[in-house]
Amino acid sequence: MVSDKKKSILRVAAAGLVLIGLLAFGYAIYNRSDAVDRIIVFSERTMLSGLWDAYKQEYWEEGTGRTVDKQSGNITTSEGQSYTMLRAVWQSDQATFDKAWGWTKQQLQRSDSLFAWKWGMKSDKSYGVLVDQGGQNTASDADSDIALALLMAAARWQQQKYLDEARSIITSLWKNEVIMVGGRPYLASNNLEKDSRTDAIINPSYLSPYAYRIFAQVDTSHDWVKLVDSSYDLISRAIDEPLNVTASAGLVPDWIAMNKQTGAISAVVANNALTTNFGYDAMRITWRLALDYEWNKSDRAKQVLQKLSFIKQEWEIGQTIYSTYSHDGQVVKKDEVPESYGTSIGYFMVTDPQLATEVYEKRLKNLYDQDTDGWSQKMSYYSDNWAWFGMALYQHQLDNLAKDLK
Repeated sequence: MVSDKKKSILRVAAAGLVLIGLLAFGYAIYNRSDAVDRIIVFSERTMLSGLWDAYKQEYWEEGTGRTVDKQSGNITTSEGQSYTMLRAVWQSDQATFDKAWGWTKQQLQRSDSLFAWKWGMKSDKSYGVLVDQGGQNTASDADSDIALALLMAAARWQQQKYLDEARSIITSLWKNEVIMVGGRPYLASNNLEKDSRTDAIINPSYLSPYAYRIFAQVDTSHDWVKLVDSSYDLISRAIDEPLNVTASAGLVPDWIAMNKQTGAISAVVANNALTTNFGYDAMRITWRLALDYEWNKSDRAKQVLQKLSFIKQEWEIGQTIYSTYSHDGQVVKKDEVPESYGTSIGYFMVTDPQLATEVYEKRLKNLYDQDTDGWSQKMSYYSDNWAWFGMALYQHQLDNLAKDLK
């Protein structure tokens, strides 16, 4: 027979086993719940909003509303303000949008409604537009993006003031940054080109056909549709023509010059910094054309993107897209940067969706840290923006908010 002492020991042991079982079950339920939470965290919208919050903490001053490019001496550019405004309206973050737009108006907007492109610490330690560096001049990509952000804000938040402010910018943009060559409009890189006596400097990655289609809805006094057509023609020519090399590899150059009388394009010879490389400027064109395809199913966008098969070849050969190539396809900078994939994802989405998924999974998705709800690595201001724009485009989260705006 079992003694009372042994029975007591067995009861304690049995109770212990039950307790262990309950704890194990509870731990499993907790982990399962945690796993469910992680799945919820890793949703498209939550990931983008987490990265948006991380961006604001790192590169945006809540107290002032300015975007700080920490990798370039803490300057602020009209480009940076435009990126923040675009992301804010897509994220439906009106407080950030209004703060960023308020600073932009106060510090960068010129008397002609366009924007000085560069602001920071001056030689006397005060802050303002960096006139000694040409900062008072415009950058037409930022002017276009700010106007587009305002139009989308007008539609999203139903406020007339945004629409009125956008119209002023759009009208001035045509007046001061669009040049006429052979009866056709072309967007120059800044406000200086229209009245210059030399060839006009053009940055192909500044061209935004999707924005011009919307501008046409609210500004019927100018032929924005014709600017859509001329932009596609110009980008296509810039891809095909050899410029300063023997033969083009089928890449968009960072910069070109256009003869105002003949419309002929060439490499920029007066400035060694304005190269024909496919680099940090030109890489943006794939995203911009892909957005036109996303919003409007533009055949022109698809046709021009298909010319850029060099990008596909690079990926298929080495699973790598470098940051900078010469116009004839030689590697200029053998480094990988997030923005190369954030911009090129647009090319793959339109021309080869299967490869787009591969690039996204291998080069973009892993940039997100689910545990911190931010980036898994230190990101520059430029990388942060273009990786986010690429991820959002791939996830079809960049709605055309102004499509029905009149």
